This record gives sequence, structure tokens and C-alpha cells, in this order.
Amino acid sequence: MAVFGRKKQDVPAPTPEPEPEPQGKGRPTPTRKEAQARNRRPIISTDPKVDRKAAKAAVREERAKMNQALMTGDERHLPPAHKGPVKRYIRDSIDARRMLGEYFFPLTIVIIVALFMVNNLAPELAMLVILTLYVVVLIALAHSIWVSFKIKKELTAKFGPVRGTHMYAVARSMQMRRMRLPKPQVKRGEFPS
Repeated sequence: MAVFGRKKQDVPAPTPEPEPEPQGKGRPTPTRKEAQARNRRPIISTDPKVDRKAAKAAVREERAKMNQALMTGDERHLPPAHKGPVKRYIRDSIDARRMLGEYFFPLTIVIIVALFMVNNLAPELAMLVILTLYVVVLIALAHSIWVSFKIKKELTAKFGPVRGTHMYAVARSMQMRRMRLPKPQVKRGEFPS
């Protein structure tokens, strides 16, 4: 009989819980020296010839992708000098026009052949032929620069202020159409929108 407290009721004794099994990694922690040794790799491999062959193969593959992109106009693999929507717009704008610079190289060859022929027959006409060559150069260059400023206005209206476009436009406009790289992707008269 309990004087102060409750009566004890028959309460079953608690069953002991099984102890959790230790959950370790099953091996001792490596020392710092062991961990650093495991992470240490040589900067160059043990076989430099294999590395050189692999590097050359990677460069060759990248160059082949670039050359293919120059032929097809694939933006992903173009060289950095030709990448981007601004450069694409310039290329398409130049390729859609008939430029005087396209005919500069063939005209120069004709003028030089004429210079050799005239120099033997009439040396006083040689000066006139040389003057014609200078006039052709100046006209082709003036036309290219004029078109580059025109394209610059279009670019500013479409993309905002852009830099470094004049030389790209002039250089492309002075090349013969079939010799241009990347190859023209538009026909004459198909101006970019």
C-alpha cells in the first residue's frame, strides 16, 4: 500500500531497443600525405609524343570545322573574325550588291598586260595606262568606303552603335565574289532585313 502516490499498476517492462550498428566507411581516414599523393598528377603525361599527336589531331579537327564553316556559313564554327550577327549582316549586305571592287583584280591584270604591250610599242602611252590603273584603284576604293558608311548607318539603326565595321566591309567588297570567305549566302539583290 502506498501512502502518498499512486498505486502501481502492472506495467510491462520496456523492451531494450537494439543498438544501431556502427555506420563507418569501413576503413581508416587517410592521412593528409596520402590524400595529397593520391590527388597529385603530373602536369604533362609520361609520353609527350602521344600528347603532341593528340594536340595536332585536335587542332586539325578544329581547322577542318572552321574551313567547312567558311564554305557553308555555319556560325558555330566560324573564326572569331567572322562571327556574330553584325558581321553576318555586313557580309550579306556586301554580297547582295554589285561592287566595283569585285572587278578590281581582273581589271588590274588587264591594265598591267596593256602596260607591258604599250611600253614596248609606245612608251608615251605607258603613263596614260598607269594613270588609268590609279583611277581604277581610287574609284573602287571610294565606292567601297561609301558603301561601308551606308552599311554602318543600317547597322546603327538595327543593332545600335557598333564599332570596327568599316574595314570589314571594305575588305570584303574589294574581293571577287567567288573568292570571298565565308562564301556568300545570299544572291545579288537579296538584301538583309
